[in-house]
Amino acid sequence: MGTVTTTSLVSFSTCFLPKSLYSKTHFQFQSQLLRRPNSFLQFRNISLNRNKSSDCVRIKASSSSSSMAAENKNKNKNVQVFDSEEDLAVSLAKYTADLSAKFGKEKGSFTVVLSGGSLIDSLRKLVEPPYVDSIEWAKWHVFWVDERVVPKDHDDSNYKLAYDGFLSKVPITTGNVYAINDALSAEGAAEDYETCLKHLTKSNILATSAATGFPKFDLMLLGMGPDGHIASLFPGHPLLKENEKWVTFIKDSPKPPPERITFTFPVINSSAYIAMVVCGAGKSSAVQTALGNNQNSDLLPVQMASAEEEFTWFLDKDATSKL
Repeated sequence: MGTVTTTSLVSFSTCFLPKSLYSKTHFQFQSQLLRRPNSFLQFRNISLNRNKSSDCVRIKASSSSSSMAAENKNKNKNVQVFDSEEDLAVSLAKYTADLSAKFGKEKGSFTVVLSGGSLIDSLRKLVEPPYVDSIEWAKWHVFWVDERVVPKDHDDSNYKLAYDGFLSKVPITTGNVYAINDALSAEGAAEDYETCLKHLTKSNILATSAATGFPKFDLMLLGMGPDGHIASLFPGHPLLKENEKWVTFIKDSPKPPPERITFTFPVINSSAYIAMVVCGAGKSSAVQTALGNNQNSDLLPVQMASAEEEFTWFLDKDATSKL
């Protein structure tokens, strides 16, 4: 199957709740690292295996808190450190394709959540052979973990970023791409998107977590900001404590543009799988806080994220330079 090219934005599906109780649990992965002469990273008190095929260091860490482990089904987080961003992109493509095949076989569909920033570029291997020809794209349903409240053709739009770099190059069914209604206010767009998700759960396109009652996406592909924010959930912001809404809005984002919609932590943490993709030295301080031997009681937003099945960090070597 060749690359699909177009010259203009396609108008994908535009999304136009009983409240569930949710007890939010935080998983904090703390470990101590030693720099090795061969430039690999060794994590104490965790298992480490060298993945020769993908040329990365693979780590699995367990929470030291027994009470937290009892509350949180995601007892382990995996950390993969790659020698380069190119190696990371290769591994991320295989990881995503494998999950696409798994869920496509098990339930006939694959629900995927995208974020903005550099994440889309890290997905570039999916639009190349062998994946562009082998993935069952018709089974994909695509969502956004957050979106800027701007027109879809605006340079700040996460939709435009994903369309230009990924969606326009693969044959995902047009009606299976769920963009926000950019004609609405931030509050209206958030309510509309939540209504859309609820319709999809009722029609069994989107699963519901038996543990939380919130939607359970198969895979969230997330990035992290230099300040440790994920989605549009920023350090110290009151939205970090939202535990009833599925989708909410922000009008005072510390990073422009100020008006956005975002999934809340109950939805993020109900995901089956999460891939946290972080590259570059500019994010190394937040990585150090999140994965290092940090004793600060104030968790970064990225530290508040978990997954019901597996949470995997995809890091390049620059992002781990302060560990």
